[in-house]
Amino acid sequence: MVSTTEAEQLAMDFLMDDLEMSAEDQTFFSTISARMTGSNWIVVEIGVAGLPDKWVIQVFDTGRCDPCYTFVSPMPPGEDADLKEFPDHIAEVVARERVSGG
Repeated sequence: MVSTTEAEQLAMDFLMDDLEMSAEDQTFFSTISARMTGSNWIVVEIGVAGLPDKWVIQVFDTGRCDPCYTFVSPMPPGEDADLKEFPDHIAEVVARERVSGG
């Protein structure tokens, strides 16, 4: 069984790899929450400091991350004024996720 702390790191590593974030850009991301849901997986929420958006990733008890994670944002598609202060790649990824709905 994977601990919550291990699940947080596994989810972060998985998401950073999937989003192709540089080591420098990764410093903007942090775990919002991690909680057990049932006996087979842990749900980890990851966000960018200062933004309302988050990625929700399931980490199974085997240590594998579900590749079909969810992006959640209260921002309407195309709203990106709040992204101007972030590095280009982070702004591009969040804007793309907002438009596609995750």
